[in-house]
Amino acid sequence: MQHGRLLKKLILLTLGMFAFAFALVPLYDVFCDVTGLNGKPSMEIAKQSESIAQSRQVDVSFTTHSQSQAPFKVDAVEHSVRVQPGKLTDVKFIAKNLSDSERVLQAIPSVSPGKAAKYLHKMACFCFDQQPMKGKEEVEFVLRFYVDTELPSDVEELTLSYTLFDITERVSKQNSDGLNMLAAREEFKYEP
Repeated sequence: MQHGRLLKKLILLTLGMFAFAFALVPLYDVFCDVTGLNGKPSMEIAKQSESIAQSRQVDVSFTTHSQSQAPFKVDAVEHSVRVQPGKLTDVKFIAKNLSDSERVLQAIPSVSPGKAAKYLHKMACFCFDQQPMKGKEEVEFVLRFYVDTELPSDVEELTLSYTLFDITERVSKQNSDGLNMLAAREEFKYEP
């Protein structure tokens, strides 16, 4: 009889642990969205700022790194800029496909410190879309952004980092209808 109650408790405990582990991912996403602690900036196109903080300046640095042997090199022309919160800033990035074949680049941004992520607003970014590139092709992209005037006063510098992924195989499976990836890029090219 005692073993039966212990078995029931152990089964309930196991089910409770499984349910908790299953709920952790969505709970973590909600927590990070509310607090901005994970450094994930919004992937939505921002609206232009209404005001500029004339008396304040913030340093914004840019870094990139390739993940899983992605054959891309992407560098900001200026690795760091000093901006006034609320003022639009354009930064050029040079991207190169290091392989001999057509590849598709996807850049995933993050911001450090994490609490600053919700204050960095992008109006144009190569991270918004998949970027098809011919073999050995070099392309210039423009990042247009501003830092929100509500950025906490203790944040004087932030870093926008891009992780580069080669998503060619995934895109080719999705594009089995024969859509030309390079033609799609030309259709949505950003013009400052």
